[in-house]
Amino acid sequence: MINIVYDIKVYRQTLKDIIKEDDVVVELGCHVGNSTRIISQLASHGKIIALDKGTESREKLDELKKEVKTPIEFINADVRLHETLEEVTQKVDEWGGCDVLSVDLGGGYHPDTTFKVFYIWSSTLKPRDTIIRNRGLLDFIHSSSGTEIIRSENGWLESCGDDGIPPRLKELKLWSPKL
Repeated sequence: MINIVYDIKVYRQTLKDIIKEDDVVVELGCHVGNSTRIISQLASHGKIIALDKGTESREKLDELKKEVKTPIEFINADVRLHETLEEVTQKVDEWGGCDVLSVDLGGGYHPDTTFKVFYIWSSTLKPRDTIIRNRGLLDFIHSSSGTEIIRSENGWLESCGDDGIPPRLKELKLWSPKL
């Protein structure tokens, strides 16, 4: 299932609703680890890969890793870069796959970037559940209507199958078809 929220309280409640104790969780946009702490309590026998490109993240995540039992691997990187996705994909594959993909790129971040990140990461990792925190995407889905029914039951767009990275998403030269 793909969940789209904006309010941080709703985001954290949704994490509680979808994360199981042995889940492998990939958190894109962990910032200083407030939600990572909640994820670590929920996935107490799982594993977490938390990513953020912010300079203040490393110190806070290093502190958090000392306080919790759940293994947390922090990667200080831009989630739009192919190398970042490739590194995480290799780790997740070693752990048996990704159960939950969490995408919080600032909440109010431009919906186009957030959707591209979701699409590429979820198409690659194929999680059971995804949660996206973004005001623009939530506004879009509640301001839209459609007559056709296309629905994915998992945390990725199943209708796209294994289409890979569309050529038009490469305009920033950050993506590659390597995965």
